Amino acid sequence: MKKSMICAMSSMVLMLQMTVAVSAQTAPARDAPRFFGTWRLISDTTTGIMIYDSLGNMAAQVMPNRVRRRYAAAEPTPDEAKDAITGYLAYFGTYSVDEQARTVTHHRKGSINPGQVGDAVVRAYVFESNDRLVLTPAGSTNKIVWERAR
Repeated sequence: MKKSMICAMSSMVLMLQMTVAVSAQTAPARDAPRFFGTWRLISDTTTGIMIYDSLGNMAAQVMPNRVRRRYAAAEPTPDEAKDAITGYLAYFGTYSVDEQARTVTHHRKGSINPGQVGDAVVRAYVFESNDRLVLTPAGSTNKIVWERAR
């Protein structure tokens, strides 16, 4: 009786270990959902917003903290248009998270800069808290700090 009980318990433990091992292999990403929401850029020289949704879409806009002239008419002059977009970053697309590498990649589908359409922009990420995200562009030491918008 004891031997059969021990054998049954051993089988149950083995099945539980196998279940845990399979679950660990198919567990959903832990960091990806932390990106969801609206983020505000923390900077003295620029202002910006970035949005990640649960469907894998994202958008970002960043502009310099400087006075930008209003257009004198409905259509801007070449100088007004140049002044308006100088230092302005705006793009949208999809994103993917690589938790092993701790990177997020923005796959640009559209951009204010036509030369950036189709680019894949890789950034290392660190969540300093649930409401503070630090992104570092690949090959750079420049840290871009974002706080969750409330």
